Amino acid sequence: MNPRFDPGAALEDLREEAVLPNPVRVRDMILRTEHSPEEALDLNRKFTAYQQVFAEAQRLAAGLLAELEHATKKA
Repeated sequence: MNPRFDPGAALEDLREEAVLPNPVRVRDMILRTEHSPEEALDLNRKFTAYQQVFAEAQRLAAGLLAELEHATKKA
């Protein structure tokens, strides 16, 4: 299996490096597995929440990094 689509590898990255997998990859992981209708609905709800939080984290990080990029460096 391609490591990009391996939920176990993504979970290990998250634990070791605090790297969140891109929502596109999470969606692909969901689509590559079988689920009952109830599980699929629950996963879809969780995925939608993940997308929203991921996008907000990206916006916050971009703003923070932009400020730091223009900050005066310590001597």
